[in-house]
Amino acid sequence: MQTKISPEFNTTLAGQRAEEILRSCVHCGFCTATCPTYQLLGDELDSPRGRIYLIKQVLEGNDVSKSTQQHLDRCLVCRSCETTCPSGVEYSHLLEIGRNIVDKKVKRSLFEKIQRQLLCLVLPYPKRFSFAMKLGRLFKPILPGKIKHSIPEITGNTIWNNCSQLRRMIVLNGCVQPSLSPQINAATSRVLNRLGIELINKPLAQCCGAVNQHLNDEETALQFIKQNIDEWYPLLESNRAEAIVITASGCGAMVKEYEYLLRNDKDYAEKAKLISKSCKDISEIIANEDLSKLEIDASKNISFHSPCTLQHAQKLNGVVEGILTKAGFTLNVIKDSHLCCGSAGTYSILQAEISQQLKQNKLQMLEQDKPNLIATANIGCLHHLDSGTETKVIHWIELLDRT
Repeated sequence: MQTKISPEFNTTLAGQRAEEILRSCVHCGFCTATCPTYQLLGDELDSPRGRIYLIKQVLEGNDVSKSTQQHLDRCLVCRSCETTCPSGVEYSHLLEIGRNIVDKKVKRSLFEKIQRQLLCLVLPYPKRFSFAMKLGRLFKPILPGKIKHSIPEITGNTIWNNCSQLRRMIVLNGCVQPSLSPQINAATSRVLNRLGIELINKPLAQCCGAVNQHLNDEETALQFIKQNIDEWYPLLESNRAEAIVITASGCGAMVKEYEYLLRNDKDYAEKAKLISKSCKDISEIIANEDLSKLEIDASKNISFHSPCTLQHAQKLNGVVEGILTKAGFTLNVIKDSHLCCGSAGTYSILQAEISQQLKQNKLQMLEQDKPNLIATANIGCLHHLDSGTETKVIHWIELLDRT
């Protein structure tokens, strides 16, 4: 694609990076076939190709409108288009640049500002989010239906196995997962311990930074990122830990981006490179282990939802399915499994109507064969789907835990 970047941007690192990505796009339109918002809304400007054209216009100095901002906001950043693209266009990086520029040029309403600020001030902070959840559970009986269904009760075994092992890995607790589903990392600790791996919890490690990064609060995101690197790097560099285990695929996708986000930081570039290289989704660990060491009840019929952050961002499509099949589970074939469920981090809050439509479409596909359970690999997807079905939704690692 030919570009004529305006002087305002062609001397900046962001402008130069955007031009590089734009030039790789041949405008073929293959991306439209797998874009959830285009499939749902049928508007070219709500497709990757349309959004790329809008960002190109912005970078070339054309007027920016509220409509431009709205079309960029509607993107889920599911990255399904990146999986489809034959030219390897790094769309998510371009979108991030475009959103940042547009947000500086187009004022948001007071409601939007407050809403986004609250998300940045609550979600990434475990203590604040935990307090909000406790309040929600306290007043749950009198809350409206939709809000009531979004506040889950804690179920399952939350006891960790901390037996020492020769192999050691760092685990990311996450910001919302300890309050919503603490049993996930607990189950992970028990499963890995039976496989001879000890999990190390570094409590000073904070949110992965994704919430703030995706809401254009880059400064706070970088603070989280650097604090995490400072916590993890000494253990990895000294070989006291062999990997960072992530049980939320959304967080894993973000941590694997640390190398890219800090590529121009002279103090953190090399450290970030090691962190991203050492970051492993739990499926990448389990796939290489001997599952015969586990006592698995594989009698259940499972529908597995592969989160976008697992299959498109981390390129791990089929890995969990392979593990569960090897373990003896019967997995249903899911139609349109590449499409997003509508959770997408804060998207389910900021774009609720589209998110709900995508959720219902996804649940229809997942429940078609009447599964005993729906399993997934990301905390956001888990609770988003769970709020719309009577079928139990769990993290897939819980299927391998005998307790």
